[in-house]
Amino acid sequence: MEGLYKTVPQHTYSWSQGKATFYKYQGFWNVQNFPEKTILAQSYQAQPSDILLCSCPKTGTTWLKALSFAILTREKFDHASASPLLTTLPHDCVLFLENHLAKIKENPSDLPLLATHLPYSSLPKSVIASNCKIVYIYRNIKDVLVSYYHFVRELVNLSVEDAPFEEAFDDFCQGISSFGPYWDHILEYWKASQERPDRFLFLKYEDLKKDASCNVKQLAEFLGCPFSVEEEKAGVLENIINLCSFDSLSNLEVNKSGTYQADEVSGVEHRLFFRKAKDGDWENYFTDEMKEKIDKLIDEKMSGTGLVLK
Repeated sequence: MEGLYKTVPQHTYSWSQGKATFYKYQGFWNVQNFPEKTILAQSYQAQPSDILLCSCPKTGTTWLKALSFAILTREKFDHASASPLLTTLPHDCVLFLENHLAKIKENPSDLPLLATHLPYSSLPKSVIASNCKIVYIYRNIKDVLVSYYHFVRELVNLSVEDAPFEEAFDDFCQGISSFGPYWDHILEYWKASQERPDRFLFLKYEDLKKDASCNVKQLAEFLGCPFSVEEEKAGVLENIINLCSFDSLSNLEVNKSGTYQADEVSGVEHRLFFRKAKDGDWENYFTDEMKEKIDKLIDEKMSGTGLVLK
C-alpha cells in the first residue's frame, strides 16, 4: 500500500492548514486508508436479499439509514419507546461496508441492510452479480459542498476564520472531496440504474424533505415491506417519519455525545453527523460568481440525466 500511495495523484487542502491530504484511486479521491478499505470491501460476498444504501458523504446518508432501519424493524420494536435508534447512532444500526467489513462477516445481521459511500465501479463484484437492491440518495450540490466543508473543518479542528471557504469551494469544483468528484459518483449509479431500473431506487434529499410521507412509502415498497392501510391509519408511517426527523435524532443524547469509530484509528464525534439539515444554507456562503460557476459545472456534467442538483 505504501508503494501505491507514491504512485497515485495526491492533493493537500490549502484551507486545512496541511491537515487533510487526499489520494486519487480508481478515479475517485479520498483519504489515505481509502484504497485499502476499498480492496478489503470488494471481498464481500453479497446475497440477493441484501439491500445497499449508497451515497456520497453529506447527502442525507444518516437520514436514509435511520428511515430504512425503522421501516424494516417496525414490527420488532415499538419505535416510540424501544427503537434502537433512540440509543444508537444510525451509523451503528446500519454498518458501512468499507468501515466494518470484519464486524459484518463475524456478526451477520438479521437485517439485509448495508451502507456504502463506495463509487459504483468500486463495489464488490458480488453486489452486481447477486442482483441485490440499491437505494441511492443525492442532494443539491451547493448544500453538499457547505456541509462537507464544515464536516472536514470540524474534523481537523479549524475555525471558519482559519479555513477559507473560497479555497474549499475551488477544491470541490475540481472534484477533490471524499469519494469525489461528486458528479461522477452520482453518474456512475445513475447509468447503472438505467440498465437495471427495477433494482435501483433514486431518492432526492430535497424531495424527501418536501414530501416525506410519499417518499418514505416509496422507500418501504422498494425495501419489500410496504405500509398497510391499517398501519397508516394507526400512525405507524407518521411515527417513523417523526422518529427519524432531524429534530428528533439531533436532540437524542446518544447523538449529542460519543464517538463513531470509522475504523481502528479514527473517530468522529456523533454531533458532526447532525449539523443543520437545511435546504438553501449555501446562500449564506456563495457569492454570485460561485453560484454561476457551479451551476455551469453541473449543467455540463449532468446534462441528459434529468437529475437536478442545483
